[in-house]
Amino acid sequence: MSIIFNGMTDIGCVRKSNQDSIYLNKSQNLFVVADGMGGHQGGDIASAMAVEIIPQTFSTQQEETTIKQKIINSIVAANNAIIHRGSGDEKLKGMGTTTVLAHFHDSHLYVGNVGDSRCYLISDNHLYQLTSDHSLIQEKLNLSLLSGLYNYDREAAKNDPQGNVITRTVGFEENLEVDVFKYQVKKNDLFILCSDGLHGKVTDDKIFELCQNISPKEQREQTNITKCTESLIQEAKNNGGNDNISVITIAAV
Repeated sequence: MSIIFNGMTDIGCVRKSNQDSIYLNKSQNLFVVADGMGGHQGGDIASAMAVEIIPQTFSTQQEETTIKQKIINSIVAANNAIIHRGSGDEKLKGMGTTTVLAHFHDSHLYVGNVGDSRCYLISDNHLYQLTSDHSLIQEKLNLSLLSGLYNYDREAAKNDPQGNVITRTVGFEENLEVDVFKYQVKKNDLFILCSDGLHGKVTDDKIFELCQNISPKEQREQTNITKCTESLIQEAKNNGGNDNISVITIAAV
């Protein structure tokens, strides 16, 4: 299996600084999006530490360590380093970052995530969200689905005043739980890693439409993958761009 990819991060239309960081490495087949916590001092430092420490830790672990455990160990290492850095500087105390990581190995994709940065899959003419957000919104959605107590869905979530409340972040709690998912990759699959600067402003249907129009499975080439990334970021900016926007687009070819 071969992949082609492109990644970009954009300050957006409102913020004065970019607290997102991204990492792309073909030799490692490793890709990371980290969204520093907006409103906290040091969010940009936290996300930068994540995309530095995670690849370093991932590549230096013993060969017999499972990929799942490598992902967990790498994100936990970043978590511990961010906590340590924040505890030594009052201005940085409480900083944190979301993290979504994708690693391709043989014919499989392994995804690790903490927070509400996402991994999407477009396959067989459908869009799927492979990750589950660690957010208050997602907890409300889960509760509605399981209990039927609330008439609450993704449309209602868009206008929820608690839409930016994250329940799990890298750099905030010592006993961090990392979600890891495994997926069997098929030719022409398209993957999108993104911060909430994208999915908070662009609907899933629009993400699917843009990617299919610009990079249909018959035309998964580097130029189209780059255009796809650019178009997703531009759509978020067209819709207000009130947050930093990071997107990594990866195609199996």
